[in-house]
Amino acid sequence: MPIRFAGKPGLVAYLTAGDPDLATTRDIALAAIDSGADVIELGVPFSDPLADGPVIQRASERALRHGTTLGDVLAIAAELRSARPEAGLVIFSYYNPILRYGLERFCAAAEQAGADGVLVTDLIVEEAGEYLKHLERHNLAPIFLAAPTSPDERLERIAAASRGFVYAISRTGITGTQQSLAADARGLVTRVRRYTNLPVAVGFGISNAEHFAAVGEFADAAVIGSALVQIIEQSKSNEAPSSIARFIKGLRAPVLQAH
Repeated sequence: MPIRFAGKPGLVAYLTAGDPDLATTRDIALAAIDSGADVIELGVPFSDPLADGPVIQRASERALRHGTTLGDVLAIAAELRSARPEAGLVIFSYYNPILRYGLERFCAAAEQAGADGVLVTDLIVEEAGEYLKHLERHNLAPIFLAAPTSPDERLERIAAASRGFVYAISRTGITGTQQSLAADARGLVTRVRRYTNLPVAVGFGISNAEHFAAVGEFADAAVIGSALVQIIEQSKSNEAPSSIARFIKGLRAPVLQAH
């Protein structure tokens, strides 16, 4: 099942679960949904997050210091699903924590928690056969990353294996906020659309209302991660939910004014 986006563009909000603590993560996620986020990506903190820039690396370190586990992330997912049944919910992880937890056990728990999909950032589609079987059995949508450097043949495989949406990386490299949106993003979305009718979300480096509006001209949704995690890092715990709410409302304001 594709994950639906109510607005144009849709907004996928990434949060590192357990940063600054589990209760605050839940409150921030609820504030994000209530302010206009269509989908929450709950990031599982990992000790070696190679695809992430320094902002999300620090968030992972803080969450791990507090003892945050994959089980904790699934528990937050269940709370969010209960509190906001209409919101999209994706578990975002590296593969190692899932393997340690047990693939079948993880998929069963994610389904029970009410997750819509799973994105494993370091699992390539060519090696995902067993993983895909488990996800299908538990009604979880696999979401894969498509990069500007991916040849068309690979984009076709990624599109065929994806179910929730396709995550188009706006540029190569690690996550992090950028001053300008990579020109590669529009071309990549055009190429991905040749192979799928699924929504295409663009991420990596989207950090302000200008980027958000630009993505809406050619993609179905924007993924914002580092900009949110940085706001959380710079806020007091009790102020983080309202800070995130203000930021998300600010992203949507120029788009709404244009219409």
